[in-house]
Amino acid sequence: MNGPLAEVRVAVRRFLDEHRPEAVAVAVSGGADSLALAAVTARLTGALAVVVDHGLQDGSARVAEDAARTCRELGLDAEVRRVEVTGPGGPEAAARRARYAALRPERGLVLLGHTRDDQAETVLLGLGRGSGPRSIAGMRPHDPPWGRPLLGVSRATTAAACAELGLTPWHDPHNDDPRYTRVRLRAEVLPLLEDVLRGGVADALARTAAQLREDNDALDELAAAFDGDCCAVVEVEPLPAALRRRVLRRWLLRESVPELSDSHLRRVDALVSDWRGQGGVWLPGGFVARRAHGRLEVEPVQA
Repeated sequence: MNGPLAEVRVAVRRFLDEHRPEAVAVAVSGGADSLALAAVTARLTGALAVVVDHGLQDGSARVAEDAARTCRELGLDAEVRRVEVTGPGGPEAAARRARYAALRPERGLVLLGHTRDDQAETVLLGLGRGSGPRSIAGMRPHDPPWGRPLLGVSRATTAAACAELGLTPWHDPHNDDPRYTRVRLRAEVLPLLEDVLRGGVADALARTAAQLREDNDALDELAAAFDGDCCAVVEVEPLPAALRRRVLRRWLLRESVPELSDSHLRRVDALVSDWRGQGGVWLPGGFVARRAHGRLEVEPVQA
């Protein structure tokens, strides 16, 4: 009989059969998504469960140890990794950086419990921020060292799978806190869209993300095949805008410019496509891009 647990199992088995990772770890928070993923993975392959304790809530150490104990009962080796959440960008961004740093493996893949609902939220965030097609394309199922087998599975399905298994997931109180943008998307925006558009919104957003990833991949391949001088305005200016920006992006990344956004790329592109003698473009990491004598150059800002 097909059911929620079977749906999760099929998704994970297909992912593992397609990618055959050298080693497998599962990131577990104790929530329904990661517990369902851990339970199914334990039945399909040897894996390590990794629980990250951010230390942001009272009792977080106990919650982490409970999640690790549940994973051991499911047949997984499990360990808790405690992190310090610091740095710019607010608590959500800082926690995300700390979590991914703690999870990054020496080899193989770490499986993450992101679902179709998480993908829909990611696409909406990208749309709202106007951050370009890479953001709207959402999360990749296979993005080494990360794997997301459940991107085609709903959050309701993972909760029902846990119920089938007799597992009681932990509910993170942060998931009800309207100070977080994702919480309001989940609790207010997506239900309203589902009502106004008569259902199927999360599915539609996930399909849109998949289509954009295919288009992005094709354009990235064309950009990689460009064999001209990417710093010579006369050679890059004739390229279609979407392709030209990808050529410029590859150049800037090679020059060690980090965290490029769509707005950064458009300002650099304007040095080619909308040249009016403007000054340099300030970029993340302490870099500036300029145009001089028909060529583009990028250099660190002098202290």
